[in-house]
Amino acid sequence: MRLCFASNNAHKLDEIRPLLPASMELLSLADIGCTEELPETQDTLEGNALQKARYVWDHFGVACFADDTGLEVTALHGEPGVYSARYAGPQRRAEDNVQKLLRELQGASDRSAQFRTVVALVLSATEVHTFDGAVAGYITEQVQGTDGFGYDPVFQPAEGDGRTFAQMTLAEKNAISHRSRAVAGLVAFLSNSTGL
Repeated sequence: MRLCFASNNAHKLDEIRPLLPASMELLSLADIGCTEELPETQDTLEGNALQKARYVWDHFGVACFADDTGLEVTALHGEPGVYSARYAGPQRRAEDNVQKLLRELQGASDRSAQFRTVVALVLSATEVHTFDGAVAGYITEQVQGTDGFGYDPVFQPAEGDGRTFAQMTLAEKNAISHRSRAVAGLVAFLSNSTGL
């Protein structure tokens, strides 16, 4: 089965590829000739994931899936949430977002948070499915680790061993991450419905 992952984020592609069965051929946006920035104008993770996947289907006629991920911080009433990628501004720089988050949480006693991912699968004009994944954790007081991307250097999963996602190998992160859980739902669905 051939399926396009509707994202321009190379880090996400690297994370998702090992989560898929060998029988699935994963196509990038470049593989299908899509060079434009995909729209993300919705106010929910579900809305953005669906918008991106539908865009690829509508313009390229390729079965695809897209994700949207948000970091939801308890002390910030769920922010930055759907605005995680542009929390510090439209330039979408991860370092700026992380520094703004740490500033907002200065002095906060509750640093609990969760990463949540929604994956939207568009198989045809009428067949659409969504899958959720979440992982609870804490926001550290300073950046720790150099791997990963986004908020990984300040997110410490509750079920881990005290390291941030940025201190883990890709395989270690994929074993417990929000994105891997959402993708597992996608893979289970495709396995059951198509014999993937």
